[in-house]
Amino acid sequence: MRPHRFADAAIRIAIVLTAGNVCAASPSGRADAPTIALPAVEVSALRDPVEKSYRKIVAGMDLFERRHGLAPDAPLRFKLLPRDRDTSMERITLGIVGDSVNIPVRVADDNTFSLQRSSRALDEDAAVVPNRKARSMTWRADIRTPGLPPGTRRLGDLRLECAVGLEAGLVSDSLPSPLGGLIADRGYCEQRVPHYLFFAERPLWSVTLVYGSRREVLSVDELYAGISRSPMANSELRYCDCEVLLDRTYYAPLGDPGWPDDTLLELEYMDDGVASAAAPAPDARSP
Repeated sequence: MRPHRFADAAIRIAIVLTAGNVCAASPSGRADAPTIALPAVEVSALRDPVEKSYRKIVAGMDLFERRHGLAPDAPLRFKLLPRDRDTSMERITLGIVGDSVNIPVRVADDNTFSLQRSSRALDEDAAVVPNRKARSMTWRADIRTPGLPPGTRRLGDLRLECAVGLEAGLVSDSLPSPLGGLIADRGYCEQRVPHYLFFAERPLWSVTLVYGSRREVLSVDELYAGISRSPMANSELRYCDCEVLLDRTYYAPLGDPGWPDDTLLELEYMDDGVASAAAPAPDARSP
């Protein structure tokens, strides 16, 4: 860690630890992860499974097609993330399950997946069901323009993720009680800084908006689910789907027209520079 950041580091770490429930779940890399072939999903023996409406997710897929101009080069995938510290994110099976349909869904090693369209599943009001219990995981749209520099996200991608996520009914309990649930309004994502949580791959240090020569570091209030401005007790944190990934969360100025869709968000992680700081300094006499 760079010396001039020690004071700020103490503040940020204190903010994160205030919640008391930060999880050390290890995310997988996303690039071209291999997929796993699955048998038909058996969910009859699982009580209270975490599931989503297939119809709603297809509505989100339709919205993605209509608004693809926000991220014209990006495919649509969905991602499963841990919500409980005891949730295993390995060997997840997933299926589209209705009265007579049982369509296995391939889940990649990074826990992303895409869904096929099935008129029969729509007719039967099928559910998308993993072999995990309710409130054990959270769901997100995962839209990433290929070829971006490592450690960056594109603002247009995030805008579309928010819109698709709400349309698909993926997000629940994204805000802690007593603030209530996320406002599933079509215009919600156009608010200047909507309280739609995005998740980084590792614990975050900072997020910087970059467009051309313009750079702006997001306030710490826009990190860690905003607990620096709205502290929450452990009893409240359990209502947030960020509970075990709190130190990876951030908000983005989705509705600020001053930041175009091609704006990049540069993510700096807590462990950035740790390896280089531990390495010996190069010998100045070396050629």
